Amino acid sequence: MIKALWGLIGAAAFTLSGAVSDLHAQALKKGGTLQFAISAETPHYDPHGSDTYATLDFSAPFYSTLLRFNLDKYPEVMGDLADSWTVAPDLMSYTFKLHPGVKFHNGQDLTAEDVKATYDRIAKPPAGVSIPRSTLFTTVSEINARDKYTIEFKLSEPRPASFMMAAFASGWNVIFRKKTLEDNNYNLRRLVDIPGTGPFRSQRRVENEVWVMEKNKNYWNKGLPYLDGIEFYHALPFSPELGSALLSNRVDYGRIVDPVTSRKAKATPGMSSTNFYQSVIQGTWVNSKKKPLDDPRVRRALHLVFDKPVLVDVVKDVAPMMVGGFIYPFSEFATPKDELAKRVGYQADSTAAIKEAKALLAAAGHANGIKGLDFLVREVASFKLWAQAIQAMLQQALNIETKLRTVVESVWFDDVKTGNFDLAVGAVVSTLLDPSDYFNAWYKKDGPQNYGFWDNEKFNALLPKIDSEVDPAKRLAVIREAEMIMEQDPPVLPICWEKINDVWYDYVKGHNPYEYFGIYDCVRFDTFWLDK
Repeated sequence: MIKALWGLIGAAAFTLSGAVSDLHAQALKKGGTLQFAISAETPHYDPHGSDTYATLDFSAPFYSTLLRFNLDKYPEVMGDLADSWTVAPDLMSYTFKLHPGVKFHNGQDLTAEDVKATYDRIAKPPAGVSIPRSTLFTTVSEINARDKYTIEFKLSEPRPASFMMAAFASGWNVIFRKKTLEDNNYNLRRLVDIPGTGPFRSQRRVENEVWVMEKNKNYWNKGLPYLDGIEFYHALPFSPELGSALLSNRVDYGRIVDPVTSRKAKATPGMSSTNFYQSVIQGTWVNSKKKPLDDPRVRRALHLVFDKPVLVDVVKDVAPMMVGGFIYPFSEFATPKDELAKRVGYQADSTAAIKEAKALLAAAGHANGIKGLDFLVREVASFKLWAQAIQAMLQQALNIETKLRTVVESVWFDDVKTGNFDLAVGAVVSTLLDPSDYFNAWYKKDGPQNYGFWDNEKFNALLPKIDSEVDPAKRLAVIREAEMIMEQDPPVLPICWEKINDVWYDYVKGHNPYEYFGIYDCVRFDTFWLDK
């Protein structure tokens, strides 16, 4: 990944239409409407302030980003609104030249002031606004609009250029108009039609049913998009309803599809399916502000009795998952799988884990168990299955009693952010595979996705070393040290790590899901086309 990213640093950018030839090697056909099934209703309309695909996947086609990932050669970085760029030799500044003449959907010109206002908001969120990916830009000390089409980012200390370029390319970091931000006091959560510069515009929306988008005829990247429009249909992830809509050809493409439907699609002529790693941890957050959950011994006891191979098996016909701890198990930073499988809490035989968990709970003064914990559950098939399995594991191993409270996605996120729970099963996403991203977002004190309100001084002290160390071996050693702190004092109780299935009809062209890391950088849809 680093090599691919580095290959474009400092080089002139190029337009997407000239960089995705492999995606449409056949003579492409323009026009038509893609019927796409994904997700539940979006909880709000601000991609910056969101940490769920239910916001980004619907809204991303409205917007552009400064850079983007090349879908033909993912994860290679290429220009989007940036026409060219330079990186200072000391890695202390990044300067981007914007394409001139780009217009927002309301007809207003895009300028460097809009990019500055956007990134000022992302890097240093105003009071009352939470931006989960602000941690990517903690070293950005200044953002300067040098002229109408030149934007400069100055850093307070260097970061690996590959990290910074990937951060700029993140699909989450869409560019808003400065005036839109100012007119709404920088809070866009309830603003349905936010002007963007992307390939599609909002045409019609029916709550909980469909969001219809039309082609932006004035899209700055000439020749794109190929489609006349998209119809996004709401369907719960991994649900039978989503699978049925696909297999009956009521929709052309479905995302986050159950494994049974995926297997049927592969066996059906004219259909295809693949699964790919997702930038998501599935876990149970423990409210460390509440007693007795504020005790690390209690949290580790809970962590140890999660029988992770069983939890993966519980959802095998609902969602493809894999066992892991606190680090992406398929990344270069992860403890090797065979080594992790020997660790207490990850072993196939849970006897030793349960024994240690009972001793820890007794030492914390709860030898007889704990009663009446509020267990918040997201209204998704996999989470409901896990909640029941976890409830049984805690009861049988430790005599911990929980009361399940299942809520829709928007309520789940509201309740975890306000601490209205004891335990909460769900998932959060990262932007990059690099621990400097998600360690700061998920685990750091006051991190934007630190849903358990976890605060460990030793861990927090290691983060600057992880972020700044350039020697790979030394950096990995510090990451391992941080990992072992989390094993003893868990910030979240890992269930597993996600893979997701995409299913589509073969007449849907111009996409390449086989090598994606997650779905959050691949949701523009401007290269999709229909061969029918």
